[in-house]
Amino acid sequence: MSGTSDRPTPEPSLGDYLSKLRGAAGMTLREVEEATRRDVSNAYLSQLENGKINRPSPNILHALARVYGVNYEDLMERAGYLVAEPNRTSEKRHGRVATFAIDDITTAEENQILEYVAFLKSQRKRK
Repeated sequence: MSGTSDRPTPEPSLGDYLSKLRGAAGMTLREVEEATRRDVSNAYLSQLENGKINRPSPNILHALARVYGVNYEDLMERAGYLVAEPNRTSEKRHGRVATFAIDDITTAEENQILEYVAFLKSQRKRK
């Protein structure tokens, strides 16, 4: 009997994944706070990484995806907002955000729209 198992290795928790991303980026909690323009406080990120918060809001995930340079949709899946679809191509991503009405939008254009929506939301907070 070998010591290996046929079971797939489970995905790391959202908190573990975020902690690994921050480590890979060589950033402190405070540096992430600054990079997100204070959208994500260092205390909140610490709670996320330690599993005290398991389902942050989508705008928090978007800010972190932008800072870490990872796919926003991946973070949304890890947080439980989206169900992973293994056969989904980048051209079939629509329906997840307000871009569902546009058939020929590219992934880059969709990301620009998401950034603009995040900007609009940040402006709303200031009023």
